[in-house]
Amino acid sequence: MPAQRPLVVKVGGHAAVDPDAVCADVAETVRAGRPVVLVHGGSADIDRLGARLGVPARRLTAPDGITTRHTDAATLEVVQLALAGLVRPRLVACLLAHGVRAVGLSGVDGGLLRARRKAAHRAWEDGRRVVVRDVHSGRITGVDAALLHTLLAAGALPVVGPPALAEDGRPVNADADRVAAAVAAAVGAGTLVLLTGAPGVLADPTDETSVLATCAVPPDGPPPHRDGGMGLKLVAAREALTAGVPEVLVADGRRAQPLTRALAGEATRIELAANTKEGGNG
Repeated sequence: MPAQRPLVVKVGGHAAVDPDAVCADVAETVRAGRPVVLVHGGSADIDRLGARLGVPARRLTAPDGITTRHTDAATLEVVQLALAGLVRPRLVACLLAHGVRAVGLSGVDGGLLRARRKAAHRAWEDGRRVVVRDVHSGRITGVDAALLHTLLAAGALPVVGPPALAEDGRPVNADADRVAAAVAAAVGAGTLVLLTGAPGVLADPTDETSVLATCAVPPDGPPPHRDGGMGLKLVAAREALTAGVPEVLVADGRRAQPLTRALAGEATRIELAANTKEGGNG
């Protein structure tokens, strides 16, 4: 394991997130001596490729109000094509251009990410509660931290994304924020930074000036903010904190030096509600 605790950075798939700025800043952080694992999503690329291939995106809203991508068999193929063929090579190439020896890995490579396949998904659709059974997604149950530490010790920067490997030996989609949380816990990260298409968690989702300095998340149940895809990020943050990651930040991935600025305080710090005072805007 590196002498310094790794930093895990998740770069969101929101179309407005600037991957070049993220990679430049991550590269600078690595050159300064901080080991980094970069985890990525790819929602915008998945949606664009799906539209080209005639596989429309479908969203499911769970009973707790959190919206997720419905991954049927066709969508899983699109996810794998987009992430392995577009998103990850672009990030790796950009990091290499900045002088960092980046290594791209899917969760299937080496069995890096293990998951439990979801049997069904309960959701609201057209005002009624439904059970969707054509599900090719799962929840992360294990991370091969030794593989990641081996790469970090060799001076490489792992670039990791879904899919994961289910217990039946087949790939399943997994939420990238929750992948980042599991990776951060597994490698003993000092900080997990979730870079997204917003300046942080917003008190008012229509007002980007309403960014919260801190956001308290309850130990279970729905998170306090769910608009704009923030619900799953807060669930992921809770999972990371519960697993022992000391610091989780949600920050703007659309600007120059997004990682440096997040670590300098331009971010929403996520805390467990049991350890904070109510009110949560710091």
